[in-house]
Amino acid sequence: MEELTIFLVIYGTLLGAFGAAAVLVWFERRLLGFWQDRLGPNRVGPFGIGLALADVIKLLAKEDWVPPFSDRLVFIFAPTAVVITMLLGFAVVPYTEHLFIADLNIGLLFFLGMTSLAVYSVLLGGLGSHNKYALLGGLRSAAQMVSYEVFMGLSLMGVVMISGSFSLVDIVNTQAENGWFVISQFFGFIVFLMAGIAESHRLPFDLPEAEHELVAGFHTEYSGMKFGLFMLGEYLSLILISSMITTIFFGGWLGPSFLPDLVLDFVPPILWFFAKTGTCICFFILLRAAIPRPRYDQLMSFGWKLLLPLTLVNLLITGAVLLWL
Repeated sequence: MEELTIFLVIYGTLLGAFGAAAVLVWFERRLLGFWQDRLGPNRVGPFGIGLALADVIKLLAKEDWVPPFSDRLVFIFAPTAVVITMLLGFAVVPYTEHLFIADLNIGLLFFLGMTSLAVYSVLLGGLGSHNKYALLGGLRSAAQMVSYEVFMGLSLMGVVMISGSFSLVDIVNTQAENGWFVISQFFGFIVFLMAGIAESHRLPFDLPEAEHELVAGFHTEYSGMKFGLFMLGEYLSLILISSMITTIFFGGWLGPSFLPDLVLDFVPPILWFFAKTGTCICFFILLRAAIPRPRYDQLMSFGWKLLLPLTLVNLLITGAVLLWL
């Protein structure tokens, strides 16, 4: 029975992640239209909801072209790497206390490892294209993602110190006793949020594919379903980062403690998880509508000169408080 449950969770995660990524294409444009006081998609189907299906058909029907000057094997492998690593990252996400694919005692390290491997996708895409714009985008992306991985890892150390575990289930259970970590680890949360935006190439940190400078960055030469895989990987990354923010800092499947027990018992834990994750996704989309893109040197300076000291101060304060207690 346990094997059947894991099997169902695996397929549910796969279908849910792919379905959510497809719907997010429409949802993001619709939400941006609402916030910017314009219509957004409204032609294909009711409220433009057929746009997601039209985009999928367009990507599948386009010619699958490989540039003759590219490194063919590297060029073809690059888009698949980001999708594989992002899907593997979902393996350690706990939807409820008993609903997950794997509760690893190194779950947090596994997640960080998968986000690190995603660097290879954009780097190989830039190198394999044999295009100067793609190469510059790939190099930018490698420097950006490797740098912000440092801050992402350090921002989670305070959480690990308090919970005493790298297991994501244990981290959520600790929040049931000590309150959500967004309060006690607020600086860690801010750094993780910034690093998550940079890791997933979301605006305003989408410098590796800055259209006004690099055409389309590392996927300049990509078309058809290969380009679709890069886009799928970006949306999967957005969903994964939002899920991890929910799990690590907002209590995962736990409801807000200020609500009465009647409400907490009535709402299923998985609904709390999806509601918090959806709110995080909406926040990421709002950033795209509200904040302009910085220069690349400003992005790197922001990380090393502000986020790194902030994580170290957070570690010192957390360690001092734990020793004092």
